[in-house]
Amino acid sequence: MTVKKFLNLCVVLCMSLLSIPLLGVMQHCYGSEEPGSQSVEHAVFAIHDTQNDQHAWSTLEQTSGVNAGSHEILLASNSVETQTTIKAEPASAHSEAHGGVASAMEDFLELAKYGKAIHVMAMLMVGFGFLMVFVKRYGYGAVTATYIAVSVVIPYYMFLKKMHIFGEPAELTMDRLILAEFCAASILIATGAFLGRLKMSQYIIMALIFVPSYMLNEWIMLDNGMGLIPKGLLIDTGGSIVIHQFGAYFGLGVIVRMTTSEDFNKKIESDKISNQFSMLGSMMLWIFWPSFCAAPAEISKMPLAAVNTILSLCGATVSTYIASTMIRKKIAIEDMANAALAGGVAIGSSCAHTTPKASLALGFIAGILSVIGFALIQPRVQRAIKGIDTCGVHNLHGMPGMLGGLAAIFIAQNVVPGLQIKGVFVTFIIAWITGLAAGTIVSLFGYRKQSYDDAVEFIVEEEHH
Repeated sequence: MTVKKFLNLCVVLCMSLLSIPLLGVMQHCYGSEEPGSQSVEHAVFAIHDTQNDQHAWSTLEQTSGVNAGSHEILLASNSVETQTTIKAEPASAHSEAHGGVASAMEDFLELAKYGKAIHVMAMLMVGFGFLMVFVKRYGYGAVTATYIAVSVVIPYYMFLKKMHIFGEPAELTMDRLILAEFCAASILIATGAFLGRLKMSQYIIMALIFVPSYMLNEWIMLDNGMGLIPKGLLIDTGGSIVIHQFGAYFGLGVIVRMTTSEDFNKKIESDKISNQFSMLGSMMLWIFWPSFCAAPAEISKMPLAAVNTILSLCGATVSTYIASTMIRKKIAIEDMANAALAGGVAIGSSCAHTTPKASLALGFIAGILSVIGFALIQPRVQRAIKGIDTCGVHNLHGMPGMLGGLAAIFIAQNVVPGLQIKGVFVTFIIAWITGLAAGTIVSLFGYRKQSYDDAVEFIVEEEHH
């Protein structure tokens, strides 16, 4: 036995001891072998030793000709005695063994997904919630709106998915939860555009309108809805297009209808404390963003997606500092709290399909683009559409989201350029139209008496100076 085989055997044994007793890994089908001819006695651990993925587990999704939705696996066996024993068992025992192993593997996959799901939940509640408390007198409103939006969207999305509206539901429960969390992330992005100008009850109405709008676009982009984009051919693993771009331009559509003349002329105030809390939210998002992008990726590509996301965030953070200093002459904290995250937005589409070097470069470009948006583009956009973008979602999610979707053409593998362009364009149209419609409907319930002020709806403690 060579040293390499000995080390591989040690790895297999250690993994077996640390895993659940029936945990196994499906081997790849090679050559002309029929999938049906594989049996339990021929199963072995498949340890990849390739340049791109040295530590990936061979899963059923990677096995040709087998339905990935069933999540079946073949029990690993590298012992002659074990193979002999299995051959002696009746067919019913084989079936029971398969069922037990499949159930154990499904439980393991659910557990593995839970970690990422709870990371995404931390992003939603703590990250997005505190990022939006930069408005001096609307901290209570920002975090309460976050609570309400997430609590309405997640069960509502899962219910509609279970009803087979806009495509089939995901096989695993945790997958359905993660998809619902992505929808919640998108509405929080949209909320950033009209934050502080809606009554609290109107955030609920907005959530009820947003979910089917988001699911319509998701269905078209990812599940071949209306036959516009073949399923699986749009490269958008971490949602640069479906999550970020859609949420941003839905929000911009809303503010066209939900910005009064008083709002347009009113200054959005912040102070040192509110900005420090906003930076806390930004850092929470930065920390958990790799899980956000890696969660929908194939198991073998999750490490690559996470590393690429971190490098893109690093590139954006450095370029944000450089661009903010050059454009404004001093560092603006709003740039650091927002534009530093633009790398996570931009790398979303290609995080599992590109190289670390490309990810770093894309993040660097996204950071510069976002700072330019906050410093130069936002005032012009607001005058053009006569709406106030409270959190600057166009600069953090809109433009970097489009950049990420289009950049995949140049930095990702197996991309169909025409489909990427179509995905970006169609998403923009759907988001803008549904946002305008949602803003029109919500405006029928009236406007907030005084924008950006908790005291209108909350019991606010007396300030002590």
